[in-house]
Amino acid sequence: MNSADLLADAFERVREAVHAAVEGLSPDDLNARLDAGANSIAWLVWHLSRIQDDHLADAAGAEQVWFSQDWAARFELPFPKRATGFGHSSRQVAAVQVQSAELLLGYYDAVHEQTSRFVRGLDDAALDRVVDESWSPPVTLGVRLISVLADDLQHAGQAAFVRGALQRR
Repeated sequence: MNSADLLADAFERVREAVHAAVEGLSPDDLNARLDAGANSIAWLVWHLSRIQDDHLADAAGAEQVWFSQDWAARFELPFPKRATGFGHSSRQVAAVQVQSAELLLGYYDAVHEQTSRFVRGLDDAALDRVVDESWSPPVTLGVRLISVLADDLQHAGQAAFVRGALQRR
């Protein structure tokens, strides 16, 4: 197994976790919050999708799926189109409302598709390329990919937890 295969497998596991957390849920369940300060499944999956889309499009020199496939208009969220959820307040989290699991998974799957194409084309040397010099030390592509994977898996796990809590109500 080479690095590209390993990364593709890791992102596929994120896809499986996201689908398991979202499939079959009603809009009420997707948008529910366990308490006033909690994140909803809709926000968690939208946020992990936006971060992955933003970070990988930047690293790949590609346009974000959010814009190229007009997902921003489909979601109709009440904040700037470039928002990713990073630093969102409880009020902003509550504003992420989705109409269906299909909308949420449609965007996630489009991001996953672009991510898969990108990582499958990488070789080991590409992982050492600096993609963000605003940090010390500068962030390489390999570090950025692992960071996105870690964030994705954490939020997918949180979404699964929320789903389980809602199903036990």
